[in-house]
Amino acid sequence: MEKFRVDENGFYGEFGGAYIPEILYDNVENLKNAYLKILDDELFQKEYNDLLRDYVGRPTPLYLTRRLSDKYGCKIYLKREDLNHTGAHKINNTIGQILLARRMGKTRIIAETGAGQHGVATATVCALMNMECVVYMGKTDIERQHLNVQKMEMLGATVIPVTSGNMTLKDATNEAIRDWCCNPSDTYYIIGSVVGPHPYPDMVARLQSVISEETRKQLLEKEGRETPDYVIACVGGGSNAAGMVYHFLDEPNVKIILAEAGGKGVNSGESAATIQLGKKGIIHGSKTLIMQSEDGQIEEPYSISAGLDYPGIGPMHAHLVKSGRSEVLAIDDDEAIEAAFELTALEGIIPAIESAHALGVLKKKTFKPDDVVVLCLSGRGDKDMETYVRLKEEGGF
Repeated sequence: MEKFRVDENGFYGEFGGAYIPEILYDNVENLKNAYLKILDDELFQKEYNDLLRDYVGRPTPLYLTRRLSDKYGCKIYLKREDLNHTGAHKINNTIGQILLARRMGKTRIIAETGAGQHGVATATVCALMNMECVVYMGKTDIERQHLNVQKMEMLGATVIPVTSGNMTLKDATNEAIRDWCCNPSDTYYIIGSVVGPHPYPDMVARLQSVISEETRKQLLEKEGRETPDYVIACVGGGSNAAGMVYHFLDEPNVKIILAEAGGKGVNSGESAATIQLGKKGIIHGSKTLIMQSEDGQIEEPYSISAGLDYPGIGPMHAHLVKSGRSEVLAIDDDEAIEAAFELTALEGIIPAIESAHALGVLKKKTFKPDDVVVLCLSGRGDKDMETYVRLKEEGGF
């Protein structure tokens, strides 16, 4: 187990660490020294678990699909993170981090968001806890995820459009870090994925690990065993994937398959397949795999999914794939959209485009009839309806 866990210096194998500007050193150091004590504290645990149950609506169901399972010739369970309050897994993390921020005496919250789900989840918990909330979001993403912007604003957050780079998640993260550098004393940065300087990747993975913790109990009840044959999740930065695999990492019989965004094809020049294309480098405070040019300039990622077009990957996932523990497949735009329409037609569930990438894995693998497959349905498709409708009208699907 330990070989897949973060070490005391914040590294997963050769990936991770905390590469940060001097002005943030105290903040990150204080967080590093406090987060485990706070997360393990009984009062914190009680407050966190009560909110997960009564506010978020956990545990989320583990649903055995009928028609999807028939089609792919195995037992496919969906871990229904789409049924959480706010419509995705992101709230598991924001509830935990805002309770932590409050205990550390912070009064102002900042966040970055791509698809807007993390932004909505952050704005939600800030309304709940009566804290100021500022969300940085790329202008490109604001345009394609307008519904989520409206939700954030209704919840009382200030949404700041970011116009640098290609105006997506990477650029929003850059701006959030800049803000944090200017306001280190009162501001807490709720990072939405298993990225950033240590201890964020480990902290977010622990807060999301409720996904795999519940799955084990639910599988025992449904299948008489705690472990599936496969777990499948989509990966951008990688928080839903980290939560889905966390309690299966030391179970060698559980195969881990992650779906990254192939965009218009891995070698098309318009892709976000970081693991296939990435080389070692440093982004947003950690050493990981990054899409970069020969001279080390970060290359702009592309995906139809606003939540997966990040040019890096969480250091935990870089380590899992490099050590052979996980397999990563690139699912391109068309494959993801086709999988989304398929789930909708077969099971009456409209998935987020991010989650549809995980569904795209089913066509690429061959399963045995007695295989138990658990797929993390990380979010629901409300926010993506405009894209789905447009593609359907264009006649592609």
